[in-house]
Amino acid sequence: MNLLSILTFLITFQFTIAQSDSLQWLDIELSNYQYPYAVSILELKIQEQDLKMAYMDITPKNYNGKNIVLFHGKNFNGAYWKTTIEALSKEGFRVIVPDQIGFGKSSKPEHFQYTFQQLAQNTKTLLDTLNIKETAILGHSMGGMIASRFALMYPKTITKLILENPIGLEDWKLKAPYKPVEWWYQNELKSSYDGIKKYQLENYYDNKWKSEYDQWVNLLAGWTLNSDYKKIAWNSALTYNMIFTQPVVYEFKNITAPTLLIIGIRDRTALGKPLVSEDVRKTMGLYNELGKRTQKEIPNAQLVELENIGHLPHIEKFDSFIQPVIKFLKE
Repeated sequence: MNLLSILTFLITFQFTIAQSDSLQWLDIELSNYQYPYAVSILELKIQEQDLKMAYMDITPKNYNGKNIVLFHGKNFNGAYWKTTIEALSKEGFRVIVPDQIGFGKSSKPEHFQYTFQQLAQNTKTLLDTLNIKETAILGHSMGGMIASRFALMYPKTITKLILENPIGLEDWKLKAPYKPVEWWYQNELKSSYDGIKKYQLENYYDNKWKSEYDQWVNLLAGWTLNSDYKKIAWNSALTYNMIFTQPVVYEFKNITAPTLLIIGIRDRTALGKPLVSEDVRKTMGLYNELGKRTQKEIPNAQLVELENIGHLPHIEKFDSFIQPVIKFLKE
């Protein structure tokens, strides 16, 4: 090993140690992590289990009588909607932000049959409990798949649908081989700070990292320090299986709600990429094409494409994201 290689190794090793030393151990339901707004709990009796669904409910003083529900993505929870909640509240909207079962501050069941229908139904139960008859829905990433299913199941409840870089705009089963839940589980058990950051750096931010992105890595990596991490990994594996086996893409034509697609066209997120050849991989997650295709499939859909933005417009370039959202909600 030459001197340069040794120096590179030492620098990398020291950086890794520093990260692990500063990484905070996180409780399985994030009881030691503070959300930007007060968190309430909805008790659910589903699949023969008593489960807790955490949510934030923010009603501004200038409430305009309109509501919006925010659905988080797979690698996130309700906390990452902070700036979105602030902006929508300022405009007078009541904002409801659930953590889906298996995520954030909500329960992590030992066993659970995850379906988008179940998650949508849980959210409808929450809205019924809050006596909310109508609402707009905003879903990001996996939350876009839940939001689409919600729109299909409860067309009279949803007033407008906003999909921010939703996954599921293509059917990955057609290109990537099926892997059982145990395979996803073993992958999740290998999770680390470095691995999580590398994935987000390459897939979300086009290898351009900002310090404010660290908190979203820490939320996932902090769990890996928990002795009960296996339960979190198992739930994550179950949701991967849900995403892979339950496409909504074939039902976009049945969505009746006015829809806005906000697409960061640098995004290349696609499930199953490591399982296919390089040639096939290049055809997956092409959001510069998927946005246009999806707009044609959803009746009464508008499309806003964001240049040089990836999978997280509301984190990466908030102003470019929120302006079309507010304009659409006010139309």
